[in-house]
Amino acid sequence: MRAVQIDRFGAPDVLGLVEVPQPEPGPGEVLIRTVATSINPVDDKTREGAIGEGAPPLPMRLGWDLAGIVVDPGDSGFRTGERVIAMSHHLSSGRGTWAELVALPAEAVAAAPQAASLLEAATLPLPGLTALQTLDWLEASAGQRLLIAGAAGAVGGSALQIAHARGVEVDALVSRDAQATFARDHGADFVTTDRDGFEDRGYDAVFDTFGAFLTEAVADGGRYASVATQAGPVPDLSARGARTTVNQVREDGTGLGELTKLVDEGSLRLRVHATFGLHEIEAAHERFLAGSLAGKIVVAF
Repeated sequence: MRAVQIDRFGAPDVLGLVEVPQPEPGPGEVLIRTVATSINPVDDKTREGAIGEGAPPLPMRLGWDLAGIVVDPGDSGFRTGERVIAMSHHLSSGRGTWAELVALPAEAVAAAPQAASLLEAATLPLPGLTALQTLDWLEASAGQRLLIAGAAGAVGGSALQIAHARGVEVDALVSRDAQATFARDHGADFVTTDRDGFEDRGYDAVFDTFGAFLTEAVADGGRYASVATQAGPVPDLSARGARTTVNQVREDGTGLGELTKLVDEGSLRLRVHATFGLHEIEAAHERFLAGSLAGKIVVAF
């Protein structure tokens, strides 16, 4: 079978399409034929070598997101031929999803949304779970006030829609004026590109997707979560009774099920900027690097 693999770090031209042995699912695993995947910032950083010692050894198969069809369900309860989505925590497991067949723990897999194609569904797992798990840590619930920094990106855009569906009052920081319409249309009450526009607004919770460190915006006793691991830890706010964390995503089939329900209800809309074939993986990365995306870059198998 074919898989995308790197044997050295560098620019997109290090990506190679190679023949590798077909995986044999172990106990508790599901064998999935990949229909589509998508590119995340962590894939780019891994390819470049920016992860350092936290990356699996070379040669390495990349990829976290997966949407596909069950080939062998084992004893998982899934059905052969069922449409599914999954996220593999590639950095800790070494199980990259950029391959025609992938074996994953059943606990990392969920039924795919019925209201979306598998190409669209491939954009959901990593950013969706990052948003969902961080909102849960922030205890974002109906009636609370939440600020999302980076509310038009893949993670921030998902968090905005999930929080809005929960009845949370959401304000948004976006990086450019063109993103303001998206944020307003998907539930934000107040939207600006001015990072100084949130001081002393007293938010119950702040969701920081890129290392904005808008710590003055959170109320005393509030909660501040960053998912920008590359930006370092959030400043200590314990003197104000505020809790802080740098949240890292984990495999979570149950969480994927919650996201699927939101998609099928129409509360969470998926965004595809462009789709490339597997043989165009280098071009897909080049487009990802060019930026100014209005959705995710999808790779179809």
